[in-house]
Amino acid sequence: MADHPVFFESLKQRTAARLAPLLPPQARVLLGLSGGVDSVVLLHLLHSLAPHLNFRFSVLHVHHGISPHADAWAQFCTELCREYRIPLHLEQVDITALRAVHGVEAAARKLRHAALARQDCDVIALAHHADDQAETLVLQLLRGAGVRGAAAMPFARAQEGRVWLRPLLDCSRAELLEYARAQGLHWIEDESNADERYPRNFLRHRLLPLLEQRFPAWRRTLGRSAQHFAEASELLDEIARADAPASGRLDVATLQTLTSPRAKNLLRHFLHEQGAPMPQATQLDDLLHQLCNAREGAAVCVNFGDWQVRRYRGDVYAGPALPACDPALQRVWQGESSLYWPPQGRDVTFTPSVGQGISRARLERGEVGLRLRRGGETLRPQPRAARRSLKNLLQEHRVPPWQRESLPLLYCGEALVCVVGVAVAAEFQAEQDEPSVMVA
Repeated sequence: MADHPVFFESLKQRTAARLAPLLPPQARVLLGLSGGVDSVVLLHLLHSLAPHLNFRFSVLHVHHGISPHADAWAQFCTELCREYRIPLHLEQVDITALRAVHGVEAAARKLRHAALARQDCDVIALAHHADDQAETLVLQLLRGAGVRGAAAMPFARAQEGRVWLRPLLDCSRAELLEYARAQGLHWIEDESNADERYPRNFLRHRLLPLLEQRFPAWRRTLGRSAQHFAEASELLDEIARADAPASGRLDVATLQTLTSPRAKNLLRHFLHEQGAPMPQATQLDDLLHQLCNAREGAAVCVNFGDWQVRRYRGDVYAGPALPACDPALQRVWQGESSLYWPPQGRDVTFTPSVGQGISRARLERGEVGLRLRRGGETLRPQPRAARRSLKNLLQEHRVPPWQRESLPLLYCGEALVCVVGVAVAAEFQAEQDEPSVMVA
């Protein structure tokens, strides 16, 4: 680069131009800081831009504990943020459980993403660059990924009320190194980056340098291909949304009316919306075949990874495989806003209200808590209605059979108060203007 000042000012201006249109007023921007050169450069850029773009700035460092130097890296990030006077949140994670299933890299990535998603912010800034993008595309193609996978990493993505940004996605690793050296920045080197047992490192050290000898513009052209795949993925999503039933559920009848490619596209879209991992091509073919061709009333359940896809009354359901339930499980409620319910892996919430839901006064008659079904339960859903068996109520509300055994039942003493999400017993229903609680 012949003119360093021009390049460095250009890098700052380019970063500002990418950020400005996507930042809400007084935005809270969080940087994922590893301590490597890429994130240290982005830290330097964001620190200089914060006063001009009027955003508040903080940093998260995730301590994976994989490297023997992990403590030193955390200390480096702590001292760097102290020097910049930027708030730092340090989060330590344990990859042991996920490592056995996904491998070191994927496990670390999942835990890092989860740690970032837990932070209170408007924008999450990540330091991926053009080399990362090209490497990701090549890896995805070598894994046989579809269009969505080949789209690699987006520059910006909205998720759960915040924006994930990669402001350096069109900068090469060499450009960032040049910037860091000229600015006198210090960073850490992860020794695992030299280990060619990791597929990304093999590409980085062996294949891509060879490719550059013949195709020097490979970063730019592969990045352009990733963008083409991203646009194609958007079109496929539009087609899937057009094919999806207006009810919002995915029903087998819709899949049966579509051509095989469109049916598979709709099924992939449905699984993605549920947060499921993408099945392999053969798994997807088998999944579609079983959903569409099993006899009426058959209990269809297809496992892939730790997820399951099922069919019930013509509808398709997807979710993580449910853990075995301890029949004796009980959780006592003492006024908390929520109780964790392990069989469903979620919180049962208790929201104060007036005149709807469950009467607070009637809950004072005994100990209140959550239990599982034990068989033979009955409940009167309306004051003048007959008592109904829980089995009939669940069938009437179209609760799938495999979910029934994990449903939380709220008891007051030995009296069944409600089946959460289904019905409240008439004798516990709140009267008008009476203090109450909504359970969901």
